[in-house]
Amino acid sequence: MAGKTERFQKKVAHPEIGAIRKRWEGRIKVALVYPNTYHVGMSNLGFQAVYELLNAVEHVVCERSFLPRTTGKKTDRILTVESGNPISKFDIIAFSVSFENDYPNLLTILDKAGLPLLSDDRGTPHPLLIAGGVALLLNPEPLAPFIDCFLMGEAEAILPQFFDTASPDVLAQNRRSCLKTLASEVPGIYVPTFYRASYHSDGTLCAFEPVSDVPAKVERQYVEDISQIPICSKIVTPDTIFDSTFLIEVSRGCPHGCRFCSTGYVYRPPRFRTFSLLEKCMEKGALITNKIGLVGAAVSDLPDLDKLCRQSLEKDIRISFSSLRADAFTPELLSVLRKSNVKTATIAPEAGTERLRRVINKGFTEIAILDATEALVASGVPNLKLYFMIGLPTETMDDIDAIVTLCKKIKHRFLESSRARKHMGEITVSLGCFVPKPFTPFQWVGLDDIRLLKEKIKKIRAGLKGVANIRLHADIPRWAYIQALLSRGDRNTAQILLLGNKNQGNWPKTLKSSPVNPDFYVYRERPLDELFPWDFIDHGIRKSFLKKEYKRALEGKTSPPCPMEPCHICGVCKEKGNSSCA
Repeated sequence: MAGKTERFQKKVAHPEIGAIRKRWEGRIKVALVYPNTYHVGMSNLGFQAVYELLNAVEHVVCERSFLPRTTGKKTDRILTVESGNPISKFDIIAFSVSFENDYPNLLTILDKAGLPLLSDDRGTPHPLLIAGGVALLLNPEPLAPFIDCFLMGEAEAILPQFFDTASPDVLAQNRRSCLKTLASEVPGIYVPTFYRASYHSDGTLCAFEPVSDVPAKVERQYVEDISQIPICSKIVTPDTIFDSTFLIEVSRGCPHGCRFCSTGYVYRPPRFRTFSLLEKCMEKGALITNKIGLVGAAVSDLPDLDKLCRQSLEKDIRISFSSLRADAFTPELLSVLRKSNVKTATIAPEAGTERLRRVINKGFTEIAILDATEALVASGVPNLKLYFMIGLPTETMDDIDAIVTLCKKIKHRFLESSRARKHMGEITVSLGCFVPKPFTPFQWVGLDDIRLLKEKIKKIRAGLKGVANIRLHADIPRWAYIQALLSRGDRNTAQILLLGNKNQGNWPKTLKSSPVNPDFYVYRERPLDELFPWDFIDHGIRKSFLKKEYKRALEGKTSPPCPMEPCHICGVCKEKGNSSCA
């Protein structure tokens, strides 16, 4: 056992810079688990931020663990990176969950750690299982039978009070008493066992109500002012998607209100960090690496982005960006891309027609897309990646044909600009299947039929076949189906997860023999007055606002971005008492 542990730590931890190791004695031991591989988990800045935040608490020691790269028989071999101990020896196992398709991995981890899957089957001396992350902010119900309590909010707002309350004495109580203390004293705590769901005969939710002395609604916790809270890489390692890049979160939320995107709604109001703070983060990162990655859903909207770009040019720092809008390429930004030797830039038209971009409230035109293409190639970026979505509400086959047409227009502009530089790069077209998400204006629609999604992919592939220098990558519609099931499911969906775990991830077999009808959650268009499994979460956004946005989408009407001054349009600022929406 000792030899295997040493090999495990040497392989995973040796290349890391910045890992934290604390003594266990007298501290609450937390295993922070990302339900995917080390490579994926360590690429997640939110996971790293929670790791640093937990270890900043003096009476807590936090160590990381991940899904093993290979799966095997049921065994207690889910180890932490720092000490090589099994997670079953910790007081708390904290899952950080960003994607619905990782839900099955969570069960795999519990199974391999030798822990009972269901919360009701665990007690002393099993660890307390808690979970948070953006996927669970949207809808935790499919995981409700497995998790003891969910932390509904941003880590900086909820973790300090949670661990002030979760003392060793509280954790030593019987499981129900411990959870009752946490739910009663810590805002944003959701304990599923204290709530009951009842259903109509057609399977729709009839009521969701507390069965104990806990709030009827769980209020999301968030930090109103992030301007003085730095979030950047704690650990830099080559074994990530970003390859030894120091990541800095520049913003949280997004003002543009794309109607398919949950980030623009559950992280309202959009917030930005100050230039002075980001400058300090860059200086910290430059001591470790010359590669800095700016992360956020609204990097393009950062007020001091040009100033930050000029700063990087002066200090010979290579900057990359998690996302940039097609209408945001300023001369300063293009200079940074050139100086940073960026090989590939991404543009996300999302749809092929102006009509459908109005439906989804994308907010920029075909002219902006083509101009951005030309500007990027002229600045020395040799390759482009284009993101499109298929299966969007109101989409027709004409919209699908328009994706092919727009790609060819982009290729033409790309070619013209590349000739001047005497170098022709490559365009990668990425097709994603639209999955309706909770707390967005499209939460009422169903997923496009899998067969139709396959037909649309086939049509685009045929339209781009033979077009030189264009490659096509497309989502697998079956995985979009699974994601929609887990995004829109209720507690009954947990039965499908249990069966999938029993079948060792064989989803065709699982869905075919499912005890509940998965199509009910995936394809069904929902009435505007239906009670959703996630309606008990209070994000501050009025459901009436989302309904209005949904109706505007069906009418092809756009809505303005979240304003940079106080407003009460969606309800978040009014309910929370913020001074502004951004």
